Amino acid sequence: MTTTILALDLGTTTGWALLGRDGLISGGSESFKTSRFEGGGLRYLRFKRWLTDIKQCADGIDWVVFEEVRKHAGVDAAHAYGGFLATLTAWCEHHGIPYQGVPVGTIKRHATGRGNASKAEMIAAAAARGITPVDDNHADALALLDWAMAQGGEA
Repeated sequence: MTTTILALDLGTTTGWALLGRDGLISGGSESFKTSRFEGGGLRYLRFKRWLTDIKQCADGIDWVVFEEVRKHAGVDAAHAYGGFLATLTAWCEHHGIPYQGVPVGTIKRHATGRGNASKAEMIAAAAARGITPVDDNHADALALLDWAMAQGGEA
């Protein structure tokens, strides 16, 4: 039986890729943008519920890997990333799921051979592996999943 791995590119639009127990890969991107009538914390509650839905549909998750971002374009992006990261790690701890952050440069280097690859290069790398990503977030998650699988799929 295959190790179930969930790879996440965290953000308001979160890219995701899942290696299921059947060996099939699914994924896409999910928006957690809030409307002007919602409090800022609702995006994290929706993210937590979404994680639980993915876990149930996958019949459990053995390992979560996420893109570890150290530099952000702005303060709002940094705050949002921190909120998603805190929600994810608390959720993983609650469910006893091992998790690991992987630096952006490591993921890009794995996918393209260059640690500073562009969004277009990441999309092209995913397409070259046989999956057409829905956007650059999904492409990053696919590259991260491929990296995790290359590590033997073990936490």
